Amino acid sequence: MRAAMSAAEVGDDVFGDDPTVRKLEARMANMLGKETALFVPSGTQSNLIALMAHCERGDEFIVGQTAHCYRWEAGGAAVLGSIHPQPLTNQADGTLLLADIEAAIKPDDPHFARTRLLALENTTGGKVLPSSYVDAATAVARRHGLACHLDGARLFNAAVALGVAVDTLARPFDTVSVCLSKGLGAPVGSVFVGSAAIIAKGRRLRKMLGGGLRQVGILAAAGLYALEHNVERLADDHANARALARGLSALPGLTVSMPDTNIVFVNVAAEYASAFAEHLAGQGIGVTSAYGATQQRWVTHLDVGKAAVETALAAASEFFAANATGTSAR
Repeated sequence: MRAAMSAAEVGDDVFGDDPTVRKLEARMANMLGKETALFVPSGTQSNLIALMAHCERGDEFIVGQTAHCYRWEAGGAAVLGSIHPQPLTNQADGTLLLADIEAAIKPDDPHFARTRLLALENTTGGKVLPSSYVDAATAVARRHGLACHLDGARLFNAAVALGVAVDTLARPFDTVSVCLSKGLGAPVGSVFVGSAAIIAKGRRLRKMLGGGLRQVGILAAAGLYALEHNVERLADDHANARALARGLSALPGLTVSMPDTNIVFVNVAAEYASAFAEHLAGQGIGVTSAYGATQQRWVTHLDVGKAAVETALAAASEFFAANATGTSAR
């Protein structure tokens, strides 16, 4: 990938003349079955561009409480787009109840924000949305004249897990955001895909948000390499995550959710949580606390192979063995 970046042909993408960026955009649009695409620095910016492209000031989008574009993007839609979020409760499988979606759509009344968009996420918390559910949810939105956006940061993970082509998962949506720097392993960047009209609007918004870059083909080359070499191997990450989950679930004090893809959520008993996190850090194992100190988020990726999983499990086992005998975990 670094060799591809070094050899990249570059131009000025603000003027649309970086050939490597154009190649990446065309490649992603073709893979997702959309008309065209826009390379952006981050998934957060890609989602914000999508929301601002679909919604005007004072409009509303329907979204899950745990969705990235609602919970983890610093309120950008409200702060920068003046767009009102209507969050709904995510079910354990990551879905939103169809009845909740329908009930949240506002009538055309000056008392309410105008509901314009349904935003879904796939995968969400590592869970793959069933295609039958996506079809039903987007059908509800279409029946009420709403547009549909997909935060597909890990869409390729979902496609590999389901064994389907990625364009099948993108088809029900007007726009899709795909991250190159998650499981695909590029250092930076996302791609926003959709119709020519909405991508043209997105290009203006990208400039407004500070996302216009110059010789960015160096980064686009990493994305092209990732699409060519790092998609099928996502199945290895999923297998490693399952092995990690099985090993952790055998330890006392841990409750583990079996993953659909490469993200494992681990709930740690409160009496162990702080000491366990410190022990892992001391062993060089980085774990994110997802929703507080007692819930951990473990992720496998192309830099975390089978040997690393085994090392992590050995470190976790060491902690609980020491804790059970009353000796120090450190």
